Amino acid sequence: MKAIKETIHAQGIKIGIYTTDFENEYISLTDIARYRSTDPRITIHSWLRGRDIVEFLGLWETLHNPDFKRNEFDTFKKYAGTNAYTFSIKEWNENLCGKGIITKSGRYGGGIFAHSDIALEFASWLSPEFKLYIIKDYKRLKTAENSRLSLNWNLNRELSKLNYRIHTDAIKDNLILPELTAAQKSFVYADEADLLNVALFGKTAKEWRSENHGKKCNIRDYASISQLLVLANLESYNAILIEQGMEQGDRLELLRQTAIKQLKTIAGLELPFAELPQK
Repeated sequence: MKAIKETIHAQGIKIGIYTTDFENEYISLTDIARYRSTDPRITIHSWLRGRDIVEFLGLWETLHNPDFKRNEFDTFKKYAGTNAYTFSIKEWNENLCGKGIITKSGRYGGGIFAHSDIALEFASWLSPEFKLYIIKDYKRLKTAENSRLSLNWNLNRELSKLNYRIHTDAIKDNLILPELTAAQKSFVYADEADLLNVALFGKTAKEWRSENHGKKCNIRDYASISQLLVLANLESYNAILIEQGMEQGDRLELLRQTAIKQLKTIAGLELPFAELPQK
């Protein structure tokens, strides 16, 4: 996936942010350090030398990173805080499988980045006042982002509802036999709806409910923007295949291939990405 890049501003300083999943955002420590230093790298590594900071990073990784090597961390932090100690981001990531703090190369946009949790801790160490300015503009960015994503989500949800009518009409005209009972007709509609669920989400509505006991509504109400967009396309495509008289098993295979292809295309356009259907 390509990274989505954003910028926030705090007291005249531009601070870069990037994310690949709209959930885990990495903020530039290099930009934050420029508030107090002409050599951000030295300032950042001075912060990383503290034992309490190393323990904080280890706890963050333990809570958020299942691949983090906890046993090796105990050895890593042994000399943290001593005069001769130097924190190495490269060793942290290669030896401990850390992911909370990273380096990015490049003349423009490169530097040291950290997950937003860690970046705000660094900002607090640098200047509690400056941290508040960062939080203020960061909240503004998230509010604007959530508003934009909500609008897109609702738009695609409505689009899928419209296409669902096309879908049900195709079922009514081609799959519903006059002699069927009301219960049997309902089963046909539900079966075709689940065909789309399996093609896109890799599971039926019943399977999703059994895995998500505490959630209300249905699987489609928790779909991403990308999934809703593809769902609308699948409903139209399935309606065409039904009218052509294609068997359900054959339609499922074509719909799954279409879902995978379209989700990959959307990912390349840097839109919120959905998981590919499970095999």
